[in-house]
Amino acid sequence: MSETTQGLDGLKDLAGEAGVDTATVADDFVPAEPKIDAQGRAYATGKRKTAVARVWIKPGSGKIVVNNKDYTAYFGRPVLQMILKQPLEAAERKDQFDVFCTVKGSGPSGQAGAVRHGIARALTFYEPGLRTVLKRGGFLTRDSRAVERKKYGKKKARRSFQFSKR
Repeated sequence: MSETTQGLDGLKDLAGEAGVDTATVADDFVPAEPKIDAQGRAYATGKRKTAVARVWIKPGSGKIVVNNKDYTAYFGRPVLQMILKQPLEAAERKDQFDVFCTVKGSGPSGQAGAVRHGIARALTFYEPGLRTVLKRGGFLTRDSRAVERKKYGKKKARRSFQFSKR
């Protein structure tokens, strides 16, 4: 094994030897374009368990509407309301965007998670520069956990019927 240690400075030399021009690679970088429709909104789909949320965001006063109701009326528990607002707070855009969404399937917890995922994705479509902040917070990752299916010969997915000795 080699006793010499090399720093990261040697990587530039290796890139030059390989024929890669490091100056043109940096100049060719173009940030992603915002995906905004004719009404000035960004659209995204969020998913969690079996819930699917369709989310539109546009510049506004910070109003959040879920299935034609205010989010505080639709999600009664404060924990679910907090989950909903997490991406906006992480991106420091709490009172800058109006959010309108429709959500179907699953229960309240799954729906709140789906709306959160949709808001985070819509924010990245509206402002691509927010992607790193939201990705670091884990808001862009779809939570793939779902209910395990029931197996034959079992009472539930893993629960067996009660065993009787006699």
